[in-house]
Amino acid sequence: MIQVTIQDAVLRQAASEGMDAFVGAFVTAIKQAIGGELTADTMAQLSSDQVTLLAWDVLHEEVMDGGFVQLIHNGYGPFIFKNPLAKALKLWGLRELSKLIYDVHTLYNKYGEVLQRDCTDDEFMALFEQYPEFDEFDDTFVEEEEAWTEQIARYIDENIEKFASVNS
Repeated sequence: MIQVTIQDAVLRQAASEGMDAFVGAFVTAIKQAIGGELTADTMAQLSSDQVTLLAWDVLHEEVMDGGFVQLIHNGYGPFIFKNPLAKALKLWGLRELSKLIYDVHTLYNKYGEVLQRDCTDDEFMALFEQYPEFDEFDDTFVEEEEAWTEQIARYIDENIEKFASVNS
C-alpha cells in the first residue's frame, strides 16, 4: 500500500475554506502519493476508499463540466461504471448518488461505444442533442452536487485514517 499523508496545517486550512477544499485536500494528497496519475498499478496500491474518492473526483469534475456524455466520451465510463463505485458510495451513505450511477450505467451500456468514438468538436457538441436521455441525470447531479460533496466530506472526516495519515 502507498502511504498517503497530509499535513495537519493543510487539513485545517482546507476545512476552514469549506467542504470542497476539505475533500480536495485529500484528493490532492492521494494524487501526490501516486505521482499524479491513477494507473492500474497505482490503483492496486490504494485502499478501496482512496480509489472511491478519486473516482468521485473524476465523476464530479467531468459531470459538472460537461455532463455524463462528456465523462463517457473522455473515456471514464469503464472507471465509473465497470468498477464498484456505486456500491462503495452506497456504503458511504450516498444512496441517491449510487442509484443515479446505476441508472446512468444502463445508458452507458446502451450508448457507451458510440459516445467513446473519436470525433470533431462539432460532432462532440452534437452528441448532447443526439442523446438527451442523459439530461435528466446531468440536472440531478448538478442539483445534488453540493449535498453529495457535504456527505463525502463528512464521511472522510469520520474516517480520516482510511484516506491518509495526518502529520503535524
